[in-house]
Amino acid sequence: MTRGHLSTDRATSVLTEAEAEAEAEAEAEAEAPRRQARNSAAFWTATGRSRGHEVIHERGFVAVDGGARAGLRVLVQEPDLDPGERAALGELVRRAAGPVNVEDPYDATDLSHLPLRSWQMPVMVRPPAPVAEPSLDVVRARRAEDLRAAERLVIEGFGLTAFEPYRPGEFFPEAFTEQPGVDVFVVSLDGASAGAAVTVEADGVASHYWVATSPAFRSRGVARAAMLGSLAPLAHLPATLTASKLGRPLYESLGYTAAAPSTWWASPTP
Repeated sequence: MTRGHLSTDRATSVLTEAEAEAEAEAEAEAEAPRRQARNSAAFWTATGRSRGHEVIHERGFVAVDGGARAGLRVLVQEPDLDPGERAALGELVRRAAGPVNVEDPYDATDLSHLPLRSWQMPVMVRPPAPVAEPSLDVVRARRAEDLRAAERLVIEGFGLTAFEPYRPGEFFPEAFTEQPGVDVFVVSLDGASAGAAVTVEADGVASHYWVATSPAFRSRGVARAAMLGSLAPLAHLPATLTASKLGRPLYESLGYTAAAPSTWWASPTP
């Protein structure tokens, strides 16, 4: 009888642990849009401040106006923008001097009345967990030359033609890495800078931005190394990111799972 009771207790314990894990995963997925919203706001606020751009904080959104070259970036912060906030957002879009990008991780704000195209990408989440060592050399961009290398890699890798002709320090000013929670990483391969990534830690949540590979080094494990090397210092934290179709398989292999759709709005392509 005693053994039977012990067996039942152990089964109950295992079931309880499994249920707790499932509940934690469900909670992480439910919180993913808000966590991504807050982290994106922290990232773009840091970017805007380091560049000397106007940063606008409202209850329902954060906007960074970078003028003709950097454009306008809007980060929706709440799923229930009121009429006044919608009108203010629309006015910012209409008077923007450069390209416009609006990120809505809640998939809740309809901007179809504005001259913008839209598409969807998943918000992905990763629980705290160790990561493997990268197979390539990954360093934090502490030196000015490393930051310039990362800057050029991101502009090239993402085809950011608005930042051409290239102006050193415009995209990643030296003040950028002095912003709280911001780090830039560079991957080296065959003696050359081959990839880059940016991480932001805010309110106990980590996220990745601008994971880029030089076209000359694609399909050689550079993006994986960038993710592993930059994720390692943050592996003890829950993480979110927004994944492109091409990037999603890599992120899934690193323990990320799709949690919710996010909608992105942008100026029509030329």
